[in-house]
Amino acid sequence: MSKVVLITGGSSGIGKSIGEFLHRKGFTVYGTSRNPDRITDSVFPLLALDVRNIETIKTAIADIITRSGHIDVVINNAGVGITGPLEEIPTAEIKNNFETNFFGPIEVMKAVLPQMRIQKSGLIINVTSIAGYMGLPYRSVYSASKGALELITEALRMEVKSFGIEITNVAPGDFATNIASGRFHAPVVAGSAYEAVYGTMLKTMDTHVDEGSNPLEMATAVYAIIQTPNPKVHYKVGAFMQKISIVLKRILPDKVYEKMLMNHYKL
Repeated sequence: MSKVVLITGGSSGIGKSIGEFLHRKGFTVYGTSRNPDRITDSVFPLLALDVRNIETIKTAIADIITRSGHIDVVINNAGVGITGPLEEIPTAEIKNNFETNFFGPIEVMKAVLPQMRIQKSGLIINVTSIAGYMGLPYRSVYSASKGALELITEALRMEVKSFGIEITNVAPGDFATNIASGRFHAPVVAGSAYEAVYGTMLKTMDTHVDEGSNPLEMATAVYAIIQTPNPKVHYKVGAFMQKISIVLKRILPDKVYEKMLMNHYKL
């Protein structure tokens, strides 16, 4: 019997790559999209789900259980990017980012945990970000929402371990996906105190994504995690310098690390 996998945000980017890879490996894969009818090239079923809407989460999970009888793996991949000087990001956009990147995955986990307890087994993989390990300039909200999900995962995995359920984080660096086109950019405001620096930074961030790694690297990493009997708390996937930045943050004095980041971003 093949394992049943649910991937939120499975219609494009990293989620689609993971879904296609697992599908080829023989898993029964269900992806989600806010508008699945618009997607015509998916090799696995796409269910309607918006992580900001609890009813759509419950409906999609009930649909999978009806079709397949169980859910073995949930990959909380749906997320959105956001950039801008914190002072100039509308509060509504900050809240929307947390609704998608933080509260959404929580609601997915709440909805699937009862089924996994019945099964006495299950694996939840939360896709966070290397940006969640540090406060990055002009990406403050994104760093905060992904960092919050990292910590929630650390706590929740201890709460559910006795039920036979495993939860882990996988933090990607920059990957060549369409996340840059889908994220919210606070506009570069003419005459703003941040105009020159933020305008340059925005171009740099887009370049990093365009030159990012192949999403297939994330797919193979997730496959390896699924095959692991006792997953680690944290996994990092990305370029060496992105992963080593986490180590440097842990060992360097705060101000030295801050200065390193500021030099990197030419601030």
